[in-house]
Amino acid sequence: MQKLFYDCETYSATPISNGTYRYAADAEIMLVSYAIDDSPVQCWDLTLGGACPADLAEALVTTPEVWAHNAMFDRAVLRLGKNAGCFGVACPEISRWRCSMVQALCHGLPGGLDFLGRVMGLPDGQIKHAGGRELVLLFCKPRFKSSKIRRATRETHPEQWQKFIEYAIADVEAAREVHKRLPTWNYPDRELATWHLDQTINDRGFRVDRELVSAAIETVKLEQARLKTEVAKSTEGDVVSASQGAAMLAHVLEAYGVHLPNLQKDTLKRLLGESNLDPDLRELLLLRLQASATSTAKYNALAKAVSADGRCRGTIQFAGAARTMRPAGRTFQPQNLPSKGLLPPEEVDLGIEAMKLGVAPLIYDNVTHLAVSAVRGCLVPKPGCKFVISDLSNIEGRVAAWVSDETWKVGAFRAFDAGTGHDLYVLAYANSFKVDPSTVTHAQRQIGKVQELMLQYAGGVGAFVKGAASYGFDLEELADTVWDTLPVAVRDEATSYYGWVLDKGNSTYGLSEKAFVACDTLKRLWRESHPAITALWSRLEEAVKAAIARPGRTLPCGRLRVRVDGAWLRIQLPSGRYICYPEPALNAEGITYKGPDIFTHKWGPIKTYGGKLFENVCQAIARDILYAQMPLVEATGYGIVLHVYDELVVEAPDMPEYSAEALSMLLAAPLSWSEGLPLAAAGFEAYRYRKG
Repeated sequence: MQKLFYDCETYSATPISNGTYRYAADAEIMLVSYAIDDSPVQCWDLTLGGACPADLAEALVTTPEVWAHNAMFDRAVLRLGKNAGCFGVACPEISRWRCSMVQALCHGLPGGLDFLGRVMGLPDGQIKHAGGRELVLLFCKPRFKSSKIRRATRETHPEQWQKFIEYAIADVEAAREVHKRLPTWNYPDRELATWHLDQTINDRGFRVDRELVSAAIETVKLEQARLKTEVAKSTEGDVVSASQGAAMLAHVLEAYGVHLPNLQKDTLKRLLGESNLDPDLRELLLLRLQASATSTAKYNALAKAVSADGRCRGTIQFAGAARTMRPAGRTFQPQNLPSKGLLPPEEVDLGIEAMKLGVAPLIYDNVTHLAVSAVRGCLVPKPGCKFVISDLSNIEGRVAAWVSDETWKVGAFRAFDAGTGHDLYVLAYANSFKVDPSTVTHAQRQIGKVQELMLQYAGGVGAFVKGAASYGFDLEELADTVWDTLPVAVRDEATSYYGWVLDKGNSTYGLSEKAFVACDTLKRLWRESHPAITALWSRLEEAVKAAIARPGRTLPCGRLRVRVDGAWLRIQLPSGRYICYPEPALNAEGITYKGPDIFTHKWGPIKTYGGKLFENVCQAIARDILYAQMPLVEATGYGIVLHVYDELVVEAPDMPEYSAEALSMLLAAPLSWSEGLPLAAAGFEAYRYRKG
């Protein structure tokens, strides 16, 4: 099948950080490099004038596959760019586009072309054109304000321009070669169609309440100025702004004799929880918390990213999360919206009107908290429509039970959905402590919730510590709550383990012995009541080890299939898709594969184990369920504008037949490959996006 390989170089005064679509609307296409199949790469210099080359124009109209690296960018520029009309032909329809960056992401590989080229073993000369980054900085954005020449062009820098053309040609050569070398296991017709739907959703975007965005920015600005004054007053000028971390730490130590390791939110909240804290210090720390609420920055991101028609686009990166292929957020980062400690919806609605009227400080003591709570409210449906929002209920817990054949738990989910059974947090506590579920109190249910959230992926005491920071609970208080109810025999085992940890010099995470033992006991109780899940951690790890030791053989592991071929470990999911791990190996540390280091971003070995592999599997299956339902949702008239983890946000006509109940039924519909998996979804309707 004939393929057109395409890339463009653009100039825009709008920063790309404002989002692909906002950038594209102001972009001028300068160079287009292209090739048809294996023919030599050509470069059309649009700055010279003249018509689009005939072979390029014809290929844009007739070629079955149009390939680009980061095709969403090239599509947007070809549709929206200032001089896109000079092509004389329309941008190819979405169904003909292909993306080599997405092809890489689908297989657990980096998306950046230079990085990807090195990983795929391209020759140095083909990976990166000498001075390419400097050429892009020179020609693709305005020069420094102090520069005599505000824009570098072919006329002002002729020698560099020629190198720029060579760079553009080399990019297409590299992208074409990378495409040839990339695997295709996860880029078949079904996943390609899913990406095409993703592009449709990104093109659609969501409408933004620009009045609210402007009002919130002004409200936060005034509040920050007030907080700055209050901090300076509270510290008698020692600290002139709450953002001065070092000065704040020094003042707290000198004035109050309190040594703080840092000013992170969790650290401050723990200190604020102490009943005997000096009132003046409490007030200062509260000022610091208010001033450092980073979620208010999302208003600025929205203001910069919104298009002329009032919609924000391009906020979803397909397969942005390695291996699971869950999406990642871009620009506005909808995946990172605050979810805990928010004001109730009715207070948020009142607060939004107050911010628009400029009177929020008269009504709310903590205006920053209001602004954080109201971020979601910036997303609104177009006139005549409403938002219908639905979320797959406890999808990872359901998948974990189903894929491991934890039959009692699958049955418990089914009974709960039918209204005849207890919720799973109640059952987690009841099964751990061997009590009647009907006797479980609210406080005990919370303990079961902690167990479910922390322990499903082979977590132990460290998982409790991480969860306490994320969910805001105190492990010392948890230990006091459960201590007398812990089975003595199991608690003794945990106490022996604590002694072993001390003997080995391993971390106790700064916990007291009582808290450490309580967490480890809860871990042991949960694992005892989940024998199938616990067993699958080990079975999956052993299957991966066996596959690495014996390449070329497919090893069954329950509903999964594990195989190593060449430089790839693949775990086949029930959907037929694979989780891909490049360059797997066995060594003294156990199982490793290659990936980018989360701190250095360099390509190197990453350690994994049974619980982490199981987490990848469950999250990947949950992702496949959501994406499998999305075409049906679209076909039924619900226009998806956003999806965040397991939640769909759709813009639908404001009519009774478009309802949260109907959308939830679509989202939880049975799939051909998920027989026996109990799915459920629930949602609501709104005229502003909010947390359910």
